[in-house]
Amino acid sequence: MRLDSAVGLDSAGRDDFDALAEGWSRARQGCGPERARRLRDEMIAAAMPLAERVARRFRSRAESLADLEQVARLGLVKAVDRYDPALGSFTAYAVNTMLGELKRHLRDHSWGVHVPRRMQDAVRELHRHEAALTRELGRAPTDAQLAQRAGVAPGELDRIRVSAAAYHPVSLNMPIGETGTQLADLFGELDRAVENAADRLTAADLISCLPGRERHIVSAIFFAGRVQTQVAAELGISQMQVSRALARALAWLREGLLTDQVPRWPVTAGAPFDVRATLRPGRALEITVVGEVDRDNAGLLRATLLDLIRRQPPGQRVVLRLRRVPLLDAAGVRVLLAVYQAACARGVLVTATGVNPLVRRLATSAGLGPMMQPG
Repeated sequence: MRLDSAVGLDSAGRDDFDALAEGWSRARQGCGPERARRLRDEMIAAAMPLAERVARRFRSRAESLADLEQVARLGLVKAVDRYDPALGSFTAYAVNTMLGELKRHLRDHSWGVHVPRRMQDAVRELHRHEAALTRELGRAPTDAQLAQRAGVAPGELDRIRVSAAAYHPVSLNMPIGETGTQLADLFGELDRAVENAADRLTAADLISCLPGRERHIVSAIFFAGRVQTQVAAELGISQMQVSRALARALAWLREGLLTDQVPRWPVTAGAPFDVRATLRPGRALEITVVGEVDRDNAGLLRATLLDLIRRQPPGQRVVLRLRRVPLLDAAGVRVLLAVYQAACARGVLVTATGVNPLVRRLATSAGLGPMMQPG
């Protein structure tokens, strides 16, 4: 289609604008700056109807006709300033210049949300191919057919369609119905607890793996809302013991949450301590105690150690290593006294190392001075 017919110009109109441009070009030859400026303004005013006709070609777009006419007039001014009779028809040159300005304006300003030019071009190409395929097939094309015709990957179609939605975005404040409800009111709120769902499930599994006493303490404090003194009264232990058990359980739970594995509980299944005995040939029997010793488990530790002492022949040396016992209260000192007395009765030499200074003083006052060794 010829440009003159595209903008509604007949041949007479085209010849009029071309003749006007030729006369203007001849008149400005050799004239002064003032006259040249006046002739330029007269040429622009005379060709202004051409700009209005070009702008009306795009009046079906979302942009107002006044804005489109303003852009076309800007293109006309550029065409007048740059026109050279050697280029040929002024009308053709001016129409091309104005069309370029209008297309650039629509590309940059008609999209409700700005997207890259590459995606704008992809949207136009996709619509063109989709229309062509619909005519050829007599139905809407599949995504695979459309992607093949457009020369893009099937997964790229979704990105192009999302970009196309940016041309006419919908406001969240758009009213829905006659009740004053807005579109944003139909969207649910974000559930912050969903982000912690995985951690909650992991924590629940880990809590079920805790020893009975620690599991009861954690459940009572964090789920039943009880304070440590109430839990201590329920279990018949001191508040300090509840605090230590809670700290131990929370450290274990923290390790499990960070590693997504069930950590090894740092104690045996029957008590919050671990006893490891190692007999070295020609040397002493080394008994290592790991964990806390209080009145709740002192009886079990006493029975465990006495059983080991009774198995030793007279003259055997036994070393109790207590460096990894962070707590050893009065009940624990009584255990050491029972072990020392049983060892003396069998002729077994028993010593204890790694005892903290406070426990050492308590043990010495209880008559266990010969049992205490440095280190």
